Amino acid sequence: MGMALGKKGKGRRGRRPISDINITPMVDVMLVLLIVFMVAAPLMTMGVPIDLPETQAQAMPLQSKPITVTVEPDGALSIDGEPTTLETLVAAVEALAVEGTDERLYVRGDTSTAYGAIMEVMAQLSAAGYGRIGLVTNPAGTP
Repeated sequence: MGMALGKKGKGRRGRRPISDINITPMVDVMLVLLIVFMVAAPLMTMGVPIDLPETQAQAMPLQSKPITVTVEPDGALSIDGEPTTLETLVAAVEALAVEGTDERLYVRGDTSTAYGAIMEVMAQLSAAGYGRIGLVTNPAGTP
């Protein structure tokens, strides 16, 4: 009789597969990705330092990455960080515009940049047929 008691747990119950999902590896991967994106996000900003004006406007939703034209305080222009001039502005934008004149363009201007310089850039782009031109600002209260 003692032998029958010793067989307890060796039947079907002892060979059942573990049905719990182990999520530890997934959590580890997600934490590593989070750290990578937290480190990489500040590096993805534009390379031209300017002081943007502040507004109360909300950010616009984006479907694709827009072309950014920067007007510096001294009047120098750059497109996505690459220097250009007012004479070659339209040709440089056309080379980058995947969607043609339907491409979204952002104009960034320092707070000390002359209003006329920014309007001259916008006029050049508008005359070339680009209708989706926006101005970039900082939300109020952010550095």
